[in-house]
Amino acid sequence: MGIAVIAFMSLDGVVQAPGGPDEDTEGGFAHGGWTHPFFDPEVVGGAFDEALGKAGALLLGRRTWQTMAGAWPDRAGDPFADRMNSLPKYVVSRTLREADLTWDNSTLIPGDEAVARLRELRATEGTDLLVMGSSALARTLLHEDLVDELRLMVMPVILGGGKTIFPGDGTLRTLRLVSTTTSDAGVHVCTYHRASDS
Repeated sequence: MGIAVIAFMSLDGVVQAPGGPDEDTEGGFAHGGWTHPFFDPEVVGGAFDEALGKAGALLLGRRTWQTMAGAWPDRAGDPFADRMNSLPKYVVSRTLREADLTWDNSTLIPGDEAVARLRELRATEGTDLLVMGSSALARTLLHEDLVDELRLMVMPVILGGGKTIFPGDGTLRTLRLVSTTTSDAGVHVCTYHRASDS
């Protein structure tokens, strides 16, 4: 099993609040929904469809899980929503309890156990765990060298600050570009694997 991270990203590496103005205003972030002018169903939507189709489960942080749990269950009947709702979901959180996990097929991974539990999950046979959103979780996974695939949708916009998925620990990490596609709106969808993978 591998761990794949998929993220909308600005040219300056920001991943915060791509979906809407109130999604995540932490730190005074005022550009929520910045991806909308660049989204297209073929290239950007297709990248999500492909990643979701390969995933055996979702791996989410608390904030992302809560946002998605508030949106996707009411969209039943849409193929993407049906896939989101039916997939197993692992939720990493220090504050949620099992009783809080009302979205179908959700399982809690306590935050203080997350790295060890995810190492165990990654070592099992099966299809990929897909991380969507969840910038702090993605950053931890990259720091711990647990990410096997990084799929970035780099959009032609500079946001001037905000949350990133990249560790700031001074460690050099080399990746291998395995595919790239560019949309008409100038979005580069780039898929990277660990450089040590064949």
